[in-house]
Amino acid sequence: MSKFTSHIFVCCNCRSSDHPRGSCDQAGYEKLRSAFKAEIAKRGLKPAVRANKAGCLDQCELGPIVVIYPQQIWYGGVTEKDVSRIIQKTVVEGNILDDLLIEDDQLNVRD
Repeated sequence: MSKFTSHIFVCCNCRSSDHPRGSCDQAGYEKLRSAFKAEIAKRGLKPAVRANKAGCLDQCELGPIVVIYPQQIWYGGVTEKDVSRIIQKTVVEGNILDDLLIEDDQLNVRD
């Protein structure tokens, strides 16, 4: 098998609702990851593109977080409504979505 052209990591970390940093998958249902998996399958992108569950990516305040490798693209505030656009614009066409992009200087800067 060849390497993945895109490996999408979806934070599925679930914390209690009163946690000060929040949680990327507050309900604990992994709906965002499931949406990515369904979109990838629908478009026939398997096995070159894969969506995996990730534990905490330590960017909780900017979540839900999705990271795409090997492109090293970090997206924040991702919703199920963004999934189709991310797959089309970023994975298929190679474009970065500025409205979701977490810039390098925003990563790992929590107090």
